[in-house]
Amino acid sequence: MKQMHIKYTLTFFFLVCSYFSFATPQYTYQYTAGCKKAYDCYLSLRLGAGNAAIKQEVIANPYNLMATYIADYDDCMLLLFNGDKNDFAQRKAHQDERLALLSKGNENSPLHRFCQAGIYLHWAFVNVRFGEDWKAAMLFRKSFILLKENRGLFPQFDYNNVFFSMEEAVVGAIPDNYKWVASIFGMKGNIKHGVGELEKFVNRHNSNDLLYNEAVFYYCYLKFYLQSQQQETWNFLNSASYNDDNLMSAFVKANIAVNYRKADDAIRILNEVARQPEYSSFPIFEYEMGCAYHLKLDSDANTYFQKYVQRFKGRIFVKDAWQKMALQYYLQHNMKQAQFCRDKIKQVGSTQVDADKQAQRFAENTDWPDITLLQSRLLFDGGYYPRSVSIISTKKETDFPEVNNKLEYNFRSGRIYDESGQHANAEQYYRRAIALGKDRKEYFAARAALQLGLMFERLNKYKDAVATYQLCLTMKGHDFQNSIDQQAKAGLNRLTIK
Repeated sequence: MKQMHIKYTLTFFFLVCSYFSFATPQYTYQYTAGCKKAYDCYLSLRLGAGNAAIKQEVIANPYNLMATYIADYDDCMLLLFNGDKNDFAQRKAHQDERLALLSKGNENSPLHRFCQAGIYLHWAFVNVRFGEDWKAAMLFRKSFILLKENRGLFPQFDYNNVFFSMEEAVVGAIPDNYKWVASIFGMKGNIKHGVGELEKFVNRHNSNDLLYNEAVFYYCYLKFYLQSQQQETWNFLNSASYNDDNLMSAFVKANIAVNYRKADDAIRILNEVARQPEYSSFPIFEYEMGCAYHLKLDSDANTYFQKYVQRFKGRIFVKDAWQKMALQYYLQHNMKQAQFCRDKIKQVGSTQVDADKQAQRFAENTDWPDITLLQSRLLFDGGYYPRSVSIISTKKETDFPEVNNKLEYNFRSGRIYDESGQHANAEQYYRRAIALGKDRKEYFAARAALQLGLMFERLNKYKDAVATYQLCLTMKGHDFQNSIDQQAKAGLNRLTIK
């Protein structure tokens, strides 16, 4: 009898063990300390440390799907920053693999659709990076729809606002020639509302929370480029709310500094993080440093551009780097090296981004820019206003026989007066630039219209601003078409909801 009892006990124990061994795993979404550590590493561009943290999390919690989602940042960051087509070929299958795993999650969790939407968004960014625009649009749409559905199901789920608000703002700034994409996909955008929701999220959360760092980056770029609130963005980047001691946050701040006429700040920021071991893994930092020195008329710029073109395995900003090297040699009166760099532009890189398109057009031309205008432009764009003014103030329009130089002279003069608050003079020069160049390939007329619209908007002359933004959008076939059109469209979007 005792043996029979032992037999039944062992049988029951075996059945219980078998049940737990073969039962469907219970997948969860838990933002554990391990997940946070990995996320923080990835968003600091410490990819190796992020991968190590994810590995530990998977061992400790093999059915935690948050680890699956956060692991996607490794691919996203590497491919966005380094643009290596071989890495892309090896890693692009990870998208479907991770989505297949996430499909096993609990649909009643607000993180279920959210994590899938995040992966679609990551790979939309990546596909844009590699010139796969149509595929990127499809992935963006999937992300948008999932987030919209998730917002309806879980209206109190605050994290949904990070991605959805960013996407809403981006859709609101789609240029006219891409409006049909948003229309077909059923996406409606609003820049002011999207950025406003991001700002609320940033104010409600801190760096201990999921997606906080991402929300801050999106908020800064959208506020700077789409809302044209550049000084407000710069103030935020220099506040206690922003930490620039890691590579990613330093890159964002330095990149905005370069584009906000603060070259010395960009150099300082990049030098402060250059000692971090992962710095050399991302050649884009060399490019940013080169751009800052280029605006300073410092020949050290070419040292950084050379490092970039030698080490970078992608294709964007390569033509632009060679153009900037050509211009530096030209300013040094080294025409042999200047021409060598100019010829190199046609042989390398791509014309995917506006800067490279403009570099290609420069290479196909035979003229060199007027040195006075070139020096004044670079110094102004670097924030060295007194030097810029001292150079251009010695000239007048009649000193330039060529139309393209007359055009640039008027645009540059308009920018200087605009920046110094002399609005009537700025308008005069901007309108002269528009009249001279509205049918030409140079970007000065379109930029003059854009800057005039921004000036009117700052002065609360909204009717004039709308008319000038619309005028900007009528100019076609010029350099930097996409970026200028996007900013003009963003201006119209801001003003139509006032």
